[in-house]
Amino acid sequence: MAFLCSSLPGSSSIAIFSESNTDGSSRSNLSIPSLKFRFRTVAASSHICAPAIDKSTFVISESVSEDELWAAACLRVRTFNELNPSAYNIQNHRRYLAEREFEALKERTSGKREGFTRVACINATLPLSQLSSSSEDLCSSCKFSDGIEDRVVVGSLDLNQCRWLPDEIAGTKPEGIGVDFARAYLSNVCVAKELHRNGVGYKLIDKSKRVAGEWGITDMYVHVTVDNEAAKRLYMKSGFEQETAEPAWQARYLNRPQRLLLWLSLPTTSSFMS
Repeated sequence: MAFLCSSLPGSSSIAIFSESNTDGSSRSNLSIPSLKFRFRTVAASSHICAPAIDKSTFVISESVSEDELWAAACLRVRTFNELNPSAYNIQNHRRYLAEREFEALKERTSGKREGFTRVACINATLPLSQLSSSSEDLCSSCKFSDGIEDRVVVGSLDLNQCRWLPDEIAGTKPEGIGVDFARAYLSNVCVAKELHRNGVGYKLIDKSKRVAGEWGITDMYVHVTVDNEAAKRLYMKSGFEQETAEPAWQARYLNRPQRLLLWLSLPTTSSFMS
């Protein structure tokens, strides 16, 4: 999973909160195991000023249409991949990546991906009118219609009800019978760089807690790289705590940064509703 925001120690910011791909495993693979991508780092001196947003216009909800899933797929491609806008045929390449992500996202959310009990794509959206002057690329890439107005997906994550995610450390809670139904993982967490410092990440996590509670989830997990202080702050403030760390040999074998596994115990459904 990933999330564009905040800064790491030193002189850079990084576009990652946690790393996952179309099957919930390492985001560096996206939906094609042989296709590798680099995470994008952004110099601290190039912070992007967040536009003035009417926060009452945010909608945080599960995706209910293919148009919205497509917009979410486009946001993930835009967030997770370092693409040179002046490169030859870049628009076709970006669309190819978005199509792969879109098809995998449809497969997961429709219940057709083996090993996943249930998957929800949870998005943060804003009316197009709130953003049209701040980012032409974001608006054109991640726009959809909800049947009433044009909106833009500005944040997204997947909530995966399953025993484990491929190529990731598995959680240990709960134990025994029913683990496939009571355990969930967050993946593909991302927020458009234009919307940093608007609390979008917290809104997405809060919504995922509520949906997980409705599903009967008791324990929720998320993976994050060990040196991503921004990510860890977000999750710790949201109630997560560290359960374990990925073995260094496994990270080397998978050719990726070492990860931590963070855990959150969820209240009962009645507690969410009270």
